[in-house]
Amino acid sequence: MMQGHLEDIFLFGAGGHAKVVASIIEAQGLYRIALVVDDDPLLTGTDFYGYRISGGREILFDKTAASQIKKGLVAIGVNADRMAAARDLELARLTLVTAVHPSAQVARGASIGSGTVVMAGAVINADATIGRLVIVNTGATIDHDCVIGDGAHIAPGCHLCGNVSVGAGVLVGAGSTVVPGVTIGARAVVGAGSVLIDDVPPGRTVTGNPARVAER
Repeated sequence: MMQGHLEDIFLFGAGGHAKVVASIIEAQGLYRIALVVDDDPLLTGTDFYGYRISGGREILFDKTAASQIKKGLVAIGVNADRMAAARDLELARLTLVTAVHPSAQVARGASIGSGTVVMAGAVINADATIGRLVIVNTGATIDHDCVIGDGAHIAPGCHLCGNVSVGAGVLVGAGSTVVPGVTIGARAVVGAGSVLIDDVPPGRTVTGNPARVAER
């Protein structure tokens, strides 16, 4: 696709996670990053991955009105912060797009919500449902009929077997494995490298092989 035919979008966030998101947008070839913003005032005017940071979210709102950029992505790695920023943008009637790396595999029947990012080498299998503002990180696999709630993060190298249910705002740590049929409650945390064989209550942290609820 010719560069001139790409749709202009904004990128909200300029940290390490945002670098990966920017590279996915470029590789996907559907959009051109025309505006980068971050709420850290020390970053205004600095270079980010070849782009200039224009300011915080108030600049995003002003620039969008002037330039008619009505779509973009929130590139913030922390689940709660990503969701909060997205709420503000949507109140301003901005639309969130989806970014899927060309090397990711998305099977027939799978669905991916707005604002979600699917990174290089990820696999989303048949009839999996991925919510809004989800991160499916590098090399993660989500098998058939899984349901991933809004704002969740499936970290690099995770493997979710079939019919797993992940609640909103959950973090599944890097390299974890979840056996078929397990349910992870909203805002729970699965520690890196865990093997999850039982359901996890909402808001709890589990670690280990097999994973157990961590002491408070």
